[in-house]
Amino acid sequence: MANARYSIGSLAVAAMFTLPWVGVWATGSVDGLSTVLQVLVAGAAVLGASFLLAWGAETAEKDVPRAFALAVLAVLAVAPEYAVDALYAYQAGANPGSGGGDLAVANMTGANRILIGLGWSGIALFSIYKARSSGDVAVDTSGSSFLSNAVKLDKSIATEILFLTAATVWAFLVPFGMLGGGRGIDIVDMLVLVGIYATYIFVIIRGEVDDSETHVGVPAYLQQFARQLRVPIVLGLFVYSGFLIFTAVEPFAHGLEAIGVANGIPEFFMVQWFAPLASESPELIVTAYLVNKARTTASFNALISSKLNQWTLLIGTLVVVYSIALGQYGALPFGEKQAAEIWLTAAQSFFALAILINFRISVTEAVVLLVLFLSQVVGEFAIIRLYSEAAAESISITLLFAFTALYIVLGLGLFARRFDDAKQVASLSRRQFKGTADATEVRADD
Repeated sequence: MANARYSIGSLAVAAMFTLPWVGVWATGSVDGLSTVLQVLVAGAAVLGASFLLAWGAETAEKDVPRAFALAVLAVLAVAPEYAVDALYAYQAGANPGSGGGDLAVANMTGANRILIGLGWSGIALFSIYKARSSGDVAVDTSGSSFLSNAVKLDKSIATEILFLTAATVWAFLVPFGMLGGGRGIDIVDMLVLVGIYATYIFVIIRGEVDDSETHVGVPAYLQQFARQLRVPIVLGLFVYSGFLIFTAVEPFAHGLEAIGVANGIPEFFMVQWFAPLASESPELIVTAYLVNKARTTASFNALISSKLNQWTLLIGTLVVVYSIALGQYGALPFGEKQAAEIWLTAAQSFFALAILINFRISVTEAVVLLVLFLSQVVGEFAIIRLYSEAAAESISITLLFAFTALYIVLGLGLFARRFDDAKQVASLSRRQFKGTADATEVRADD
């Protein structure tokens, strides 16, 4: 009874956070709000929706494979990023030659690097910190020093690692333009990247339902309902939270962008970093919530799934939106700097995969990810503030190539040391492809 009262109260509080936004959206009065109030109301809706989404995904694990439930959560959590980036791609097609393609690519690369540079590193550090009080078994604190403490990842993510590797390899080729001989995201990129994600979904949906993990709080309460009632509740949570995230994050992101520009931060920098940070906020909130419940494994599975769908669907569908706005097929064009941004983003992904290939991420590795990400962003901000626009672009490109080389060298070094781990990932993935490895079998490999 106590759990029922707590769960109903939690659902009510989360819903209350969303109601002001529903009211202003339904009455069409969003534009009548001041920028600050728009950010506050939309931000509150994003916060409430993030919890509703997390509860829905956890409850769904009783009826579908966990990997699939987390994949749905990941798609909905990063849906705002799709909406924001699609807007830039559409504007590029509606106004050819305006440089809108550069904004779309900048937003996409910024979002992907934030997800790893802040998301993966931050959640790893938060997990290790929380484990001191939560006793999370997914955190190994037996190392000789704090820096060697690590998050242990479930080996069932071998499939995600394999598909993410394939997408990363292809991303290095995107700036070369497989069709037309010029820089641009084209139909080949769409077919390959969307095909990678579709194959991934086909593989994970065949997995078995694993109900061995005990849930608490709202998900435990909702899982007590009969299946014929539980499934509509989960679908309702997904639909409602998806609606909120899709409608509220864009005003939230653009409101923050306007505040930044008004305070002297260049628009391009805001498009690449602040807008994606706002649109990634549901994902970061959801994963932090899972860590707080000592569900670090699920948290990282969601983060990796989010990276995979952004690194495939997000890039692959930009050419579709651009072509619709253009009124005919066309590759989404981008300039030299954005080509360097794509290579840097692919290199960061390559290094992050080298870290995860042994199914662990230590404090040291998380700090390196975070420091490399922040130093590149801060360095680029300093460049655009200190130099003229033309000089800043040239220096920024040099900086991007330098960090790309650094990520690749570090990644190659780790892969060389962890070759046996890479073979294990391939073996586990092959078994999951064939449907011969269930959840218990995968965990037994630990």
